Amino acid sequence: MKAKSTGDLALVKKMNSYIVLNSIRKHSPVSRAQISELTGLNKATVSSLVNELIESNLVLEIGPGASSGGRKPVLLLFNEKAGYAVGIDLGVNYIRGVLVDLNGNIVSERYERLKQQRRELAFDTLTANIDQLIAQAPESTYGIVGIGVGAPGIVDQSGTILFAPNMKWREVPLQQMLHERYQLPIIIDNEANAGAQGEQKYGAGKGIRNLIYLSVGYGIGSGMILDKELYKGTSGFSGELGHLSIAFDGKECTCGNLGCWELYASEKALLEEAETLGFDGLDELIAAAEQGNDEVHKLFQKIGHFLGIGIANIINTLNPDCVMIGNRMSRAAKWILPSLEQTARKRALSFHSEDLQIRFAELQEHSAVRGAAYYAIDRFFEQFKAI
Repeated sequence: MKAKSTGDLALVKKMNSYIVLNSIRKHSPVSRAQISELTGLNKATVSSLVNELIESNLVLEIGPGASSGGRKPVLLLFNEKAGYAVGIDLGVNYIRGVLVDLNGNIVSERYERLKQQRRELAFDTLTANIDQLIAQAPESTYGIVGIGVGAPGIVDQSGTILFAPNMKWREVPLQQMLHERYQLPIIIDNEANAGAQGEQKYGAGKGIRNLIYLSVGYGIGSGMILDKELYKGTSGFSGELGHLSIAFDGKECTCGNLGCWELYASEKALLEEAETLGFDGLDELIAAAEQGNDEVHKLFQKIGHFLGIGIANIINTLNPDCVMIGNRMSRAAKWILPSLEQTARKRALSFHSEDLQIRFAELQEHSAVRGAAYYAIDRFFEQFKAI
């Protein structure tokens, strides 16, 4: 009985420590008295736990704050430099990586075109980028706390990429492969889920209860924030909205279906049509659009129209507060948005779309990589939480 009581006390202490740490992360600079008010914990408990967090170098004392009549309170600051995390956006044709501190601030960044999708060569390129980011991390108490990766396709709970049709990957145990190399916590998720998390934590998704994030790049993926929580479905495979059928006898998709949405509304679809006009790549198209090229404007309008068709289906099905477009296509927002909104509003039920917002991601191409880094940070702080 005594052992159980001791165990219960340890569990309560761990839970309270997490609550105090989380309060300092959210509200710093903050005093011990303010933490007590915010958390409902008594001042003695707060003081004891804060002292332990200071000893662990997760919290710093930064001097006196303003007095409300008595002794000036000592202010506490979360030590965001106590450790670092790596975030990776593994695209179909690129790798973007960031090194961030424990508040998610970018310290260093890398970007490289992925010229070879064959598993072994792509893995070598991936690890070379991770190695360089780790090498740039400043000295810190906890070093690299973890690596988060947003990957295209269907990812299971063990971090295996079950199927990435645009890369022709099947059954790639990416989490295991990276863990064997780095011996660090590794978190792998679908890149659209990572993008939704990135916007929710650091971008335009803050405070939005029901958000559908669309990652419009080479393909189309989606991350669903429902009631402020990431929705992953029964088996963890939700969000493959790029494979909605919008043409019942349409083009054949790499997934094996016909008429998938991403065949008509993605960067790949845009570039296939642009090739006939002599343009090679999104950068060239954006430059031409900036110069007033009418043919390119029409291409973007067409993509916007097809995006609007799929978005209308999402609105009618899920009735979200906001649909947000991220990834590479967000760079062309001003040419895509008018036709996208016109089509979506026309096709969606008026009751469902009355209060709807259609936005482009604030973080643009960085939504997924920031979300992936957040996964690693969040996993690090879970060790301070009673589960």
